[in-house]
Amino acid sequence: MKRHRNVKIVATLGPASNDYAMIRALHEAGADVFRLNMSHGDHEEIRKRHAIIRQVEKDLDSPIAILADLQGPKLRVGVFANGEEELVPGASFRLDLDKTDGDASRVCLPHTEIFDALEPGAHLLVNDGKIKLRVKDCGATFADCEVIVGGTISNRKGVNVPDVVLPLAALSDKDRKDLEFVCELGVDWLALSFVQRPADVDEARVLAKGRAAILSKIEKPAAVKNFDEILAVSDGIMVARGDLGVELPVQNVPPIQKQLVRKCRAAAKPVIVATQMLESMIESPMPTRAEVSDVATAIYEGADAIMLSAESAAGSYPIEAVQTMDNVAREVEADPTYTEIIEASRRAVRTSVADGIVSAAREIAETTDIKAICCFSQSGTTALLVARERPRVPIIALTSHIRTARRLCLSWGTNCVITGEVNRFKDAVIAAVRATLAQGMATKDDMVVVTAGVPFNTPGSTNILRVAPCEERLIYASETE
Repeated sequence: MKRHRNVKIVATLGPASNDYAMIRALHEAGADVFRLNMSHGDHEEIRKRHAIIRQVEKDLDSPIAILADLQGPKLRVGVFANGEEELVPGASFRLDLDKTDGDASRVCLPHTEIFDALEPGAHLLVNDGKIKLRVKDCGATFADCEVIVGGTISNRKGVNVPDVVLPLAALSDKDRKDLEFVCELGVDWLALSFVQRPADVDEARVLAKGRAAILSKIEKPAAVKNFDEILAVSDGIMVARGDLGVELPVQNVPPIQKQLVRKCRAAAKPVIVATQMLESMIESPMPTRAEVSDVATAIYEGADAIMLSAESAAGSYPIEAVQTMDNVAREVEADPTYTEIIEASRRAVRTSVADGIVSAAREIAETTDIKAICCFSQSGTTALLVARERPRVPIIALTSHIRTARRLCLSWGTNCVITGEVNRFKDAVIAAVRATLAQGMATKDDMVVVTAGVPFNTPGSTNILRVAPCEERLIYASETE
């Protein structure tokens, strides 16, 4: 499925996008990655959606990545005798472990870990930050708070604790069961919620056993603080701006987003910008101008992917939402300013032979009439390094491993092609030229850059580069037939 843009689109599946016709239409409209939200739907529903995606992939002969988003631990208050209560600023309100129904003065908070971490002066946010409490006194079983921002508090509303690192693992018992289920099912990426420290990622990696790549969601202040260490042990990152905007002042989110995107690019690891990108399209066929600008900003920053959540999962216009993202991406990437920004933000990385090879490939493509950069990549590492360069020409990643091709669907500008096993560089050149011609990215009068690692099938061994005329395939083919 040839795209006319470099940034990738992630579409979340749900009740509005639950059958073959809709999922196929979303892919044809521009969705490169499908997100399965493990917070909604049982295993049987997830299994059916997974099967449909793989059928669409087979029918269209187009690799598709599947991202399973684990729920993470959910912190919620208990229930109220009246269903809800009104908290007024300045009033006192207690959170405790007493499981009896709450009232206007108290409610159960069934999470001992929160009480273990709280200190006087810490803040708690309830119902996506609509209610703000400040801890005056606390112990192992209670927290006496002052209401700073009042409002209606009702049954089982979520609680955020932005000021402290909670002694909670990123994986709940439900997450561990879900992780094993989706890994056995065959997903390509695991999105890990509630990440606070590198150890959270390490735990998920041990459980995944190499069956899926690990993508860390940055949604807590502790994750921002520990970002460099988290990035080092992650395969990719999601800037989850929803929860991040609850736990941090909203004005902090845009600069954090820009910083995280640049760090991910420097590390050659895919980064998704997510949450509320086209929120109004849940109910409207047209986005707001501010939303369009938000999507465009993420693209100008160099994000690998932009994501739809409820817009495609539960909205009334899922296909239109994908088409809108696709249209915005095409327009932005055609803007000369986009190229200037992307190239001005490029960091020179020269720590390995592979770094030098991909940098040279990009420079050759920019100074001569090269139509594409073709890279053979069994593990995906070389393709990610080429994508980090953000070249002006298409990237064609050739691999004999379908799992690698699927994972690379999340990487900027990467067109994935499945090939047979290649054992000689001559055969690699032939395969690269044929793929470029088949993709319609070149004619027999054009040239491409081909990179590979010799010996073949050795991850991280990229050490050779060749500029190949496309007509050479005919010469090589006659020699080997």
